[in-house]
Amino acid sequence: MIDNSHPRKVNSLRHVLFGSLIGTTIEFFDFYIYANAAVLVFPQLFFPGSDPTTSVIESLATFSIAFFARPIGSAIFGHFGDKIGRKATLVAALLTMGISTVCIGLLPTYQSIGIVAPLLLMLCRFGQGLGLGGEWGGAVLLAIENAPPGKRAWYGMFPQLGAPIGLLLSGGTFLLLSDILTNEQFFDYGWRIPFIASSLLVGVGFYIRLKITETPSFVNAKETKKEVKVPLFSILKSYKWELIFGTFAAVATFVTFYLMTVFSLSWATTHLGFSRRDFLIIELFAILFFVIGIPLSAVLADRFGRRLILLLVSVAIGLFGLSFSYFLDSGSTFLITFFICLGMGLMGLTYGPLGTFLSELFPTEVRYSGASLTFNLAGILGASFAPLIAIWLATSYGIGYVGYYLSAAAVITFVALLAIRKSEHKF
Repeated sequence: MIDNSHPRKVNSLRHVLFGSLIGTTIEFFDFYIYANAAVLVFPQLFFPGSDPTTSVIESLATFSIAFFARPIGSAIFGHFGDKIGRKATLVAALLTMGISTVCIGLLPTYQSIGIVAPLLLMLCRFGQGLGLGGEWGGAVLLAIENAPPGKRAWYGMFPQLGAPIGLLLSGGTFLLLSDILTNEQFFDYGWRIPFIASSLLVGVGFYIRLKITETPSFVNAKETKKEVKVPLFSILKSYKWELIFGTFAAVATFVTFYLMTVFSLSWATTHLGFSRRDFLIIELFAILFFVIGIPLSAVLADRFGRRLILLLVSVAIGLFGLSFSYFLDSGSTFLITFFICLGMGLMGLTYGPLGTFLSELFPTEVRYSGASLTFNLAGILGASFAPLIAIWLATSYGIGYVGYYLSAAAVITFVALLAIRKSEHKF
C-alpha cells in the first residue's frame, strides 16, 4: 500500500527545464571543445608528423572513439536509470563527462611523454563518450516525463537546446582565446583553458541536478511494480525493431551536424583559405539558425506529429546534399556562409523533435536504456567516421560527393521513419 502521508515533492517547471538544459549544455560544451581541438590543436601536439593531413586524420580518429563509448554508456547508465532512477544516474553521468574533460586539459603532450600522450588522450575521450551516453537520454526523460499532455515535444526540445548552446560556448571560447593569445601562447597553454574551466560548469550542473526529484512516470512505474531485471535484455527481446529503425531514423541528424561543424571547419581552414578565426565566426553565426530551428520544429511536432515533421525535414536534407558543389566550390564567402547557415537550420529542425520521438518508442520501465541506446547507436553510424569519410570523399572525388553522402543518409532516415512501428506508451 502506498503511503500518502508525506506527499511527494513535485518538480517546478523552472527546475525541470533548467535542469534538463544545463546538463546537456555542459556535456555538449565538453564534447565540442574536443571537436575543435581535434581539428585545430591535437594534430600538432599529440600526433606530430611530416604530413599535416595524416596528423589531422589521426586526430579525428580519436574523435570517433567517443561515439563507440556512448552506447556502452547508454547501457550502463540506462540500466541504472531504469532501475534506481533518473536523478542519481544523471548526476553520475555528468561527473563522468566532467572529470574526463578536465583530465584532457591536464595531459602532457607528445613532445613530453611520446606515444603515451595520445593513448591517454584516447582514454579520456572514451570517458567523455561514456558520460554523454548516459546524459542525453536522462535529460530528455527528465523533460518529457514531466510534460503536460500535448506538450511533450516542446518540453523535450529544452535538453536539445543544450547542443547549440554548448557549441556556441565552445566555439566562442576558442575564438576568444585566438583573439587574446598569440599563436605560440595558444598552442603552449591556451588550448587547455576551456577543458579545465569546464569544471566550473560541472559544479553548477551538479548543484542543479541535486535539487531535482524523480519524474512522475518513473515513480509510478516503481509503485505499480512495472520494472524489468535487465532493461537491455528486455529491449533486445521485445523492442528490437524500435531499436533498429529508431537508430537509422537518427542517422541523417548526426551526419548533417558533423559535416556542418567538424568537417566544414577542417575543410575551410585547409582547402578554402579561411583562417581559424574567420571560420569560427561563420560557424558561431550559423549556430543561431540551429537554435531557431529547435523550438520551431518542436511546436510543429506537437501540432502535426513527430514523424511527419522528421519525414519532411529528411527530404529537405536530401535535397540540401545535392547543393554542396554549388556552394563550397563557389569561392564566395557569402555563399559559403549561407550554406553553413542553411545546414545548421536544417539540423535544428531535425534535432528538435528527435529526442521526444525516440523516447516515445519505449515504455517507462526501459525508456532510459532504449532512447539512449537508439540515439547513441545512431551516433556510431552517422557521426563517428563522418568527418573522416567526408575528407576522403572530398580529396578523392570532389566536394560534391560529400553532399551525396549526406543525401544517402537522408534517404536511409526517411525509409526508417516510414518503417518504424510507432506505439504510444503511457507516460
